[in-house]
Amino acid sequence: MAATILIADDDAVARRLVENMVQKCGYETIVVDSGDAALAALTAADAQSIDAVVLDLVMPGLDGMGVLAKIREAGLNIPVIVQTAHGGIDNVVSAMRAGAQDFVVKPVGVERLQVSLRNALNASALKGELQRIRHAKEGRLTFADVITRSETMAGVLRTAQKAAASTIPVLIEGESGVGKELFARAIHGSGERKTKPFVAVNCGAIPDNLVESILFGHEKGAFTGATERHLGKFVEASGGTLFLDEVGELPLAAQVKLLRALQEGTVEAVGGRRPVKVDVRIVSATNRKLLDHVKGGKFREDLFYRLHVLPLTIPPLRMRREDIPHLLRHFLARFCAEENRPITGISGEAMAQLSQLEWPGNIRQLENAVYRAVVMSDHDQLGIADFPVSAAQSAAPHEHSQHAEPLIVGPAFHSTEPTMVSGSEIPIAPLPTAAGTLAMLTSAGEMRPLEEMESEIIRFAISHYRGQMSEVARRLKIGRSTLYRKLDDAAAEDPASGSADEAS
Repeated sequence: MAATILIADDDAVARRLVENMVQKCGYETIVVDSGDAALAALTAADAQSIDAVVLDLVMPGLDGMGVLAKIREAGLNIPVIVQTAHGGIDNVVSAMRAGAQDFVVKPVGVERLQVSLRNALNASALKGELQRIRHAKEGRLTFADVITRSETMAGVLRTAQKAAASTIPVLIEGESGVGKELFARAIHGSGERKTKPFVAVNCGAIPDNLVESILFGHEKGAFTGATERHLGKFVEASGGTLFLDEVGELPLAAQVKLLRALQEGTVEAVGGRRPVKVDVRIVSATNRKLLDHVKGGKFREDLFYRLHVLPLTIPPLRMRREDIPHLLRHFLARFCAEENRPITGISGEAMAQLSQLEWPGNIRQLENAVYRAVVMSDHDQLGIADFPVSAAQSAAPHEHSQHAEPLIVGPAFHSTEPTMVSGSEIPIAPLPTAAGTLAMLTSAGEMRPLEEMESEIIRFAISHYRGQMSEVARRLKIGRSTLYRKLDDAAAEDPASGSADEAS
């Protein structure tokens, strides 16, 4: 999902012009005609997420300066670009002092507005990243630090927020790299134990012979090499939260002792003479199907039900593609600041293609891809060539059956001559410089299957609307879930045609 820009202007003509320019820049828009409506759009309980505001200063009722004051009072950290027909220095100074990010004079040109929006979004992303890093170091991460706009994630967040209000054991499931530890920290940071320790243990990285010692502690001289007393992670986390990452990797012997600790609220150190009382909230995580481990005899069933009181499944990145553009902006802002690189953004073409890749490593892989691109790029804007993963994963999506001519998308449509395919062509969703064509017949002169042509139309729409899946679904007059299903169905019928994870 592209960034969403709120446009507030009482002049209908000016409002429409700015809306067209913002959409031309690749952003989604929300349009209101007054300061009061703008404030309502920003502060309503069920308000849509807004990334930036283009605000007219002179409006009847609550004017632009009033809106800026209300935004500041509400503690909102949304960048605001103010515009007015009166471009005096006093207006500029007053707007900037009131918290505006930038100032433009009507009528603003599309290039000026694009630069202003890009700078505002980059600055906002960097501010968010710095805040997230600071919260992580201070152990104060909350759900506000989770970057997501996906409807798929909305239910996960609601469940996690309810879990944070209690001490119920939570089992977070999901593929590697989806952000399980971030959710665990957010649960801790949003609950009553947020001032107490958060202790994370990677159960898969502990040698089998040291699991009990690390979790439950040991006394001095309890075994060879135990030269001093060690409290153990349970005691360290007492009063707070113990996060057991990759809990499915625990050996069976340690599982028995873990179960006893959870049941009785006490731990006994290796070599210890009496148990120690602990008050620990358990949040565990696994990238495997823990129930399959139970069925295979690798994980105790009784321990499974102790941990699996409230399961929380985080969907992989390919199931929440709307988050990819926002994650890209945040990672770009952070790495540009860390590496002191003057990169202004990511091209629309690259953003669209990256949003459709599979990302088997999920958010961690996306983060690493942006890091590499920032370090290696020689340009002021990242393009597709800066992301080798994009070229590797999208080599096959446009290959079709050997009996059909391919649908040409992207740069090929900039030809000034129409494309003739097997003696039949249909103009579809033409780009500004030429018309798209769809082959209806195979090279043998037979009609192509409807599903195959439908798949090409969808892929062309994705390319044409630069990966904005909401816009694609709206223009094709189908639901977004239907759009993803059709892409996945097409992939199941013809693997060479790619899937919803690879569409570009």
